[in-house]
Amino acid sequence: MKGVISGLLSICLLASFAIPKADAAEKPKEKIKLAEQSHSAILMEQDSGSVLFDKNSHEKLPPASMTKIMTMILIMEAIDKGKISWNDKIRVSEYAASMGGSQIFLEPGEEMRVEDMVKGIAIGSANDASVAMAEHIAGSVDSFVNRMNDKAKELGLNDTFFKNPTGLPAAGHYSSAHDMAIMGKELLKHEEVTKFTGLYEDYLREETEKKFWLVNTNRLVKFYPGVDGLKTGFTNEAKYCLTATANKNGMRVIAVVMGAPSPKDRNAQVTSMLDYAFTQFSTKKLYARHEIVKEVKVQKAEKSKLPVVTSEHISLLLKKGETAKKVKTEVNVEKDLKLPVKKGQQIGSLKIYNGNKLITESPVLASETVKKASWWKLFKRTAGQMSKSS
Repeated sequence: MKGVISGLLSICLLASFAIPKADAAEKPKEKIKLAEQSHSAILMEQDSGSVLFDKNSHEKLPPASMTKIMTMILIMEAIDKGKISWNDKIRVSEYAASMGGSQIFLEPGEEMRVEDMVKGIAIGSANDASVAMAEHIAGSVDSFVNRMNDKAKELGLNDTFFKNPTGLPAAGHYSSAHDMAIMGKELLKHEEVTKFTGLYEDYLREETEKKFWLVNTNRLVKFYPGVDGLKTGFTNEAKYCLTATANKNGMRVIAVVMGAPSPKDRNAQVTSMLDYAFTQFSTKKLYARHEIVKEVKVQKAEKSKLPVVTSEHISLLLKKGETAKKVKTEVNVEKDLKLPVKKGQQIGSLKIYNGNKLITESPVLASETVKKASWWKLFKRTAGQMSKSS
C-alpha cells in the first residue's frame, strides 16, 4: 500500500512541474500609455488601416470642426468627377455669410474661387466657406448633409451622424475617433488635399484691400516634421480635438484625439502617438494607388479586356526589426460584369497575405469606362476569331 501511495505522490509531483502556473501563462500584454489626457483616441497606419493604438475609439462624441474632413471629402470627390473645378467662382449666400465661429468673413454676394474656399476650410476652419461650398455642390445645406451621411454609410461608419457641414454644436451630431480616422484615410486618397492642409499660413484676397491672413489651426504642421494635415476641432462641449496625419520614410499614419483639456495637451498627445508609430513600426510598399493589378475579359464589351486597378496605396505594416514572410496577393473580380462598367466602379477586391495571415483587403476598380459593343462589332469580332481558328 505504501508503494502505491508513494507512486501517486511521485506522479503528482511531476505533474506540478509539467503544468505552468496560471499567472505566468496568462500574463497580460503590456499596455501602451498614450493619450491619457483625452477622452478617446486612435492611431492608424494609413495604407493598411491597421490600428496601432486604441482608447475608447468607438465612443460617440461631438467632433467639432473635424466634421469638415467629411465636407472636404465631398468637395474633392466633386472635383474628381468634374462637377466643379478649382477655378469655379462660388457666389456666397446670406446664410453662408451669417455663420459664426471660425470664418474668413465672406460677404453676401461675394464670389470666391473653389481653391480659395478650400484653403479657408483646410487652413482656417472656415464655417462660412464650408456652408458656401455645401450649397454650391448640393443645392442646399440639408441636401449636402444628406450626402455626408450617405458617404458615412458607404464607408461603414457606425458611430457617425452629421447635422451640418461645419461641426457647430447641434443635438444628434456625433462621430468617434475610429470613424474620424477612417474619414481621414478616405480624404487622403485625394493626395492633393495636403497641399492645403499642410500649409501653415497663406493669404486670401491677396490683391485686394481685404487681404486676409490664414494661419493653420493645426500647429503641428509647423512644429512636427512630416505633419501635413488634417483638421482640428474645438467647442465647449467637444473640448480640443485633432485628426492629424504625418508621413515619414514612406509610412503615413493618422492620429486622432478627442476631448483633450487644452490645445497644449492635444498637441502633446498626438506628438507622442506619432513618435510611437515612427519608432516602433515601418511599412513595405506593395502597390501605388491606381496601379494595374490584373486584366479581365469582359463579355460583349467594346473592349474585350479591362485593366483592374487599386483604389488606394497598399503597404505591408511591420514592427521595427521584423521581416516580411512570403507575401501573397489575390485579386478577385466579379464574374459576368454587367455593362456598362464605369471608370472608378468597384468590381472586386485585392487581398494581401503575409504568410497565411490576411493582412489587408482593399477594393479594386475599373480603370476606364467600358460600354456594351454594337452587334456589328460583336459580329466582326466573332468572324475574326473564327478565321483565326480555321
